[in-house]
Amino acid sequence: MADGTRIVDLEAVPEDGSYRLTAEDPFGNETELILVRCDGEPGVRAWSNTCPHESQSLDVGDGAAIRDGAIVCPRHGSHFDACSGECDDGPAAGTTLPGVDLAVADGAVHLADDRYAFLHEGGIDDDEPGSTSHLSL
Repeated sequence: MADGTRIVDLEAVPEDGSYRLTAEDPFGNETELILVRCDGEPGVRAWSNTCPHESQSLDVGDGAAIRDGAIVCPRHGSHFDACSGECDDGPAAGTTLPGVDLAVADGAVHLADDRYAFLHEGGIDDDEPGSTSHLSL
């Protein structure tokens, strides 16, 4: 059994994309995180869903763009290594995505970072967990 709150089955994290979730820090601030596949152990990493260059969301609701093992910022095209979070090109070169500790056990991903509490899948402003629609009638 892994320490931490169960987030999702590992198989639900897309091979080419991301799984977006909302967590809360110790001060009650909600923040979006993304899970992405990685070749290194444990096979998945968690990062802040924000490019450090200009606070652009990497996953706006339909999964982050992943190319050749890198998360691509949709605004300026900077590439962040999916395993290390480091960026070596584009306007964000020299920065690193803030990481979040995870554990994988029994085929599930668990949030193992004392700085965050898992709230729900999907983004902060999603009407319903997992929803990507922001339309209202």
